[in-house]
Amino acid sequence: MDFLKRLFGGGSRGGDQGALYLYVRSARTGEVIRVRIHLYNDLSQDESGDGYHVRKVVVGEKSFDRIEAHLSFDARRHLIGGDVTGGELVDEAAYEAYLAERSGGATPGHAS
Repeated sequence: MDFLKRLFGGGSRGGDQGALYLYVRSARTGEVIRVRIHLYNDLSQDESGDGYHVRKVVVGEKSFDRIEAHLSFDARRHLIGGDVTGGELVDEAAYEAYLAERSGGATPGHAS
């Protein structure tokens, strides 16, 4: 589980209770995008009733790449797995490095 915490930024940020942040890198452009998952509004219960899932379509700011993330959660809304099409999951450090190498101070796109 420590790996998942590192990969997804460790959960909520400050006053953003009930949110999980994850980071995806576009396979086409290398753009890294921060994605916010609201654990109470975005999740849908799975067919078995034993957990939750969410599908997020993330759009890049640089080239409008479409990256699709499918994430699975247990009954307590803890992340247990995920799959990304058109990109890959990366950790917060990769996002910070991407921001640092960008010039002009523009903020990359987010999905909400």
